Amino acid sequence: MKTLFTILALFPFLLFAIEPDTTAQHHWKEEFRSFQPAFDTNELTILSTHQIFEECWDELAHPNFWKTIMRLSPDSCVINIAATRTIVQKMAIKDWDKNSEERKDAIRDSIRTAHGLSAEDKIYMTTGKNDFYQFEKVIPSLAKGVEVFHQEGVDPWYAQAILLIESPGKLAKSNVGAYGAFQLMKGVARSHGLRVDKYVDERKDFTKSAQAAASLLSNTCIPHARRILDEHDLTYNENDLWFRLFVLHIYHAGAGNVEAVVNVINPEYGGMNVIQDMWVNSAAHFKNSSQNYSQLALASLMILDEIVHASSALAGIE
Repeated sequence: MKTLFTILALFPFLLFAIEPDTTAQHHWKEEFRSFQPAFDTNELTILSTHQIFEECWDELAHPNFWKTIMRLSPDSCVINIAATRTIVQKMAIKDWDKNSEERKDAIRDSIRTAHGLSAEDKIYMTTGKNDFYQFEKVIPSLAKGVEVFHQEGVDPWYAQAILLIESPGKLAKSNVGAYGAFQLMKGVARSHGLRVDKYVDERKDFTKSAQAAASLLSNTCIPHARRILDEHDLTYNENDLWFRLFVLHIYHAGAGNVEAVVNVINPEYGGMNVIQDMWVNSAAHFKNSSQNYSQLALASLMILDEIVHASSALAGIE
């Protein structure tokens, strides 16, 4: 079975220069891995994501779909079935755009017929996004984010996942006003100690933004995740990958929207099934972009795994 960073197990843990409060034994210390990127002379500390492969998340269609999109150039697209993310066809956008709207609808109808779908099943045209997902550019910041979260006593897995999704090498502002490496909204940033006004926006400061994100996760997202799951009598372990993905959904969509979709799903037990059901159900403002969030996290972490293995191969490590 494939495991992440197998070759890196030969390395000892790279401890941070400043040790955190040792009164708490953080489970994530066992997940620290060091590796040397092909484009850098320094070793970086990141987290292993072996759970993805041990639990076979890498075999699911949804994250593999987003891996394809993340590697695809923006002048290309894939025609896909929305519910399953089954890729029907890859093509140049210019070729898709040559079709009239009537012809596009006819193509969608033919796909529904061929796959036994109903008229309500959505067929998407999704463009390539490798212009945004330039992971090599964000990798140096992963170690910084992991260190800040570790110092704040918050699971650094979240820093790694959020950075891979939100800001691969860019300091961008979203169309709803989220900004900085951790894509924090103004009000959220202020409520977690950052100054955001017409003179100063501390969201652009990586360390301060990371500290605010860690505070948001620790004081809001994780407690709400526990509450929602407890209210449905679901058993969970906070080290589990599915729990971490659940928390990510709250970070992105807000607790109210996540609670709404969980109420629709009404799961009987906790596990991978909860996340997969969230991918295909909607409620309140938990819709397509919210459904995609944990899929993007998994796809990004799978690509990170490939980058690490490629860097190690170039270094001649067997």
